[in-house]
Parts: sequence; structure tokens; C-alpha cells
Amino acid sequence: MEQLTRFFWFCSGANFSLLKRSPTESNKYIGIGATVFFTGVLAAIAAGYALFTVFQSIWPAIFFGLLWGFMIFNLDRFIVSSMRKRENAWAEWKLAIPRLVLAVLLALVISKPLELKMFEREINRKIDEKRTEFITQSKANLAKGFPEIQELEAKIDTLKAEVKTAEDFRNQLQKEYDAERFGEKTAGTSGIVGLGTNAKKKEQQLDASQIGLDELRSRNQVRIDTLEAQIREFMALRQAEFEKQQPGIEGFDGLAARMDALATLTDESSAMALANVFIMLLFIAIETAPIFVKLISPRGPYDEYLELHEDRVRLFKSEKWTKAKGESKARVDYFQETHFYATDLNKEKTNRKNKVQTEAEIEEIESRWRKKV
Repeated sequence: MEQLTRFFWFCSGANFSLLKRSPTESNKYIGIGATVFFTGVLAAIAAGYALFTVFQSIWPAIFFGLLWGFMIFNLDRFIVSSMRKRENAWAEWKLAIPRLVLAVLLALVISKPLELKMFEREINRKIDEKRTEFITQSKANLAKGFPEIQELEAKIDTLKAEVKTAEDFRNQLQKEYDAERFGEKTAGTSGIVGLGTNAKKKEQQLDASQIGLDELRSRNQVRIDTLEAQIREFMALRQAEFEKQQPGIEGFDGLAARMDALATLTDESSAMALANVFIMLLFIAIETAPIFVKLISPRGPYDEYLELHEDRVRLFKSEKWTKAKGESKARVDYFQETHFYATDLNKEKTNRKNKVQTEAEIEEIESRWRKKV
């Protein structure tokens, strides 16, 4: 328990030595540290799932997910530890507003991949519908790209229609022939039973029609087989083109596709939209909880110790600065005094030397003038 307590203290960014001197604050900072830690864990899980949908590989997803989780954990720890309890509440809120905005942004980033995982079944169904739609659209576009198939199918239908017309004509002659034999009175029969003259004529017509039908059927079948072979060639080309596009359709399962499917589901279903909002609010509450705990909690002994420690550091800095400033001033004064004294002494020596030289020159000039006189 002691190790776990110290770990959560570390997560909260608290100073161990100061916190040990204020034991009543221990539970508060354990709660803050636990919230920061589990926020980082949720961030790692969310990033790992999001990256798994991108890389489709477990190890890169684990590595970058842990990296993202550590980054979020460190950022949350910095946000919480950098906040200070002051006497002025408005000053605390003014400093906390940028941190709250950043926490909300982090919550939105963390919550989105977990929303995709929670609604995975519905999203998979929507993605399957999109794939089916893409397949249908692709086939329609390919059909437009191969108009020869439709033309050849139209020719086959024409040939089959010719055979059907010939069969109908033969069947009509067969009915008239049967009616003539059995003595049925119609517009085209005599009504006399037996194989009379009319029956023989109709039999000859029926035989000629059957021969024509067989010839037409055989001839058209050869043409139909040829046309169907050409259709199969074009269909093979069309299938090859579809197989080129199929990997892209089957691979329609990335992060952007899932987010688009989730957006479509929330537009179609008010229940899904409400659940989506609740999940985002939940993560916003989790991410901002440590900050609100720091804001609403009263000023405790730990805050007093921390402020006292920081004030001591500031006083120590002020003392060191004052001392260093005084020592620097003393050194400058000493330098200036010694420097100016040496300068004045050198000037005096120089003046004396110049004076002696001048007097010697004057005496020499006077001596020369006397000699001339």
C-alpha cells in the first residue's frame, strides 16, 4: 500500500517531503494521482485501437499507443502540479481556464477512438453496406465501360426472337393440321374428318415449316455460340477490371471510414447521437476531474507548506541578489578608487619630469645667449 500511495503521489505531481508533513492531504492527492494515471491508461487504449485500424498490426499499435498514453499522462500531471491554491478564487479560475480548455481538447481526442470501439458492430454493418454500394456502383460503371456486351446480348435476343417466331408459326400450322384431321370446323379448316386434300396440304406446309425451323435454329445457334464466346471474352476483361478495384473496396475499413460511418449512424439515430454525446461528456468529466478537484478543494496544509517553501526560495534568491549586488558595488568602488589614484600619481610624475626638462632647456638657451653676448 505504501508503494501504491507513493506512486499515486508521484502521478499527482505532489512533493513527497511536504506531503508527508501534511498527512490529512494524502487521500486528496491519491485521488488526483489515480485520476491522472487512469486517464493516461484510457488514452493509451484509445490510441492503440485507433492506430491498429491504421497499421493493421498489433506491435506498432502497442508501441505508439503506450507512447501516446505516456504523453497524455505527463501532460495531465504537469497541468495538475502547476496549479496553486491562492487566497483569491478568481485568480485561481483565471489560471485554470487555459488548462480546462486543454483538458477538454484532450478528452475529445481520447474519447473518439473508444467511441469507435464501443459502436464497432454498428459501424461494421454500416461499412458492409458501403462496400455493397461501392461494388454495385463499380459494376455499373464497368458495365458502362463495356457497351459491346449489351450490343452482343441484343443480337442474341434478336436471333432467339427469330427462332421463337418460327416456332410459333410451326405450332400454328400444327394446330390447323390437327384440326383438319379431326374435323374441327374453323376459319382455316373444312371440318371433314380424315386425311383429305386440305389435310395433305397442311401437312406439307407443316413439314416445310419444320424444316425451315430446324435450319433457322441450327444457323442461329451457331451465331449465338459465336456471340456468347465474344461476350465471355468481354466479361473476363470486365471481371479483371473489377478484381483490380476489389482490394480497394475490401480495404475500406480505415479510421476515416469508421469515423464517417459513426457520423452517419449518429445522423440516422437520435439514440446513437445521445450515447455519443454522453461518452464525450464522460471523458471530459474524467479529464477535467483533477483540475476541478484542485479548484474546489479548500486550501490545506500542503498548500501552506508549498507556498512557504516557494517564499523561502524567493527570499533566498533576494538575499543572494542583494549580497551579490553589494559585493559588486564594493569591487567597482575599490577599482575606481585605486585606478584613479594610480592615474593621478602618474600624471604628477609626468608633470614633474616635464617641468625639469623645461627648466634645463631654458638654462641651456640662456647660456648660449650669454656666450654670444
